[in-house]
Amino acid sequence: MSEWRAVNGEGRSTAPPHSPLATLRSLDPEIALWNFAQRLMRLDRRLLCRVPHAGNDVFLTFDDGPDPVATPWVLDTLARHHAKATFFLIGRNAEAHPQLVQRIRHEGHTIGNHTWDHADAWRTPRADYLGSVERGHALTGSTLFRPPYGHLTPGLVRTLHRRHRIVQWDVIAGDFKADLDALRMAERVVSRTRPGSIVVFHDTQRCLPKLEAALPGVLITLAKQGMHFRPLS
Repeated sequence: MSEWRAVNGEGRSTAPPHSPLATLRSLDPEIALWNFAQRLMRLDRRLLCRVPHAGNDVFLTFDDGPDPVATPWVLDTLARHHAKATFFLIGRNAEAHPQLVQRIRHEGHTIGNHTWDHADAWRTPRADYLGSVERGHALTGSTLFRPPYGHLTPGLVRTLHRRHRIVQWDVIAGDFKADLDALRMAERVVSRTRPGSIVVFHDTQRCLPKLEAALPGVLITLAKQGMHFRPLS
């Protein structure tokens, strides 16, 4: 538990300079979060970071939508490549764009809850955070839940696991990173994806230029490797 607290921000305990925690903190934040998800998968099976026994299936996910510009492009691209995905929706965005929520469902994709307002579990009072989760759940009707930034605490895991399937990831594209170009992003996704992987992209206007440059190639390359793109359930 003390290691959990040191990593997830609940506590402020310090780690020896050569400990795994010190190494984790010294990494690029995106890489550190990816490693953190790996640790969680090993430590707590209540968090889904990769789908076991998935054959050649991989699970593309898109966070922070629906967006009136980015989400339609993503849906069109997935349709061209016969790919299905899971969209973790921010509740207030879903409320603003119900036609996109309907389209996502109609085209055979799965919807998940990403809180009402992209609340950060490490910076939001517990009651407010749980209220945001439940408000998002009420709108999406989905028991799939992804915490924004991947942030949770042990207490929140215990509470949320009772009603939700908590979904993290084992591959994060990094489409939000200003210093990561589209080519390197695509290479990163392809090199790290394996059967059962849960891959994170973002269907937002901020990330759309990189998606436009990278996502078609990722879909083509992984399909040539025999991968199939399925929604989570």
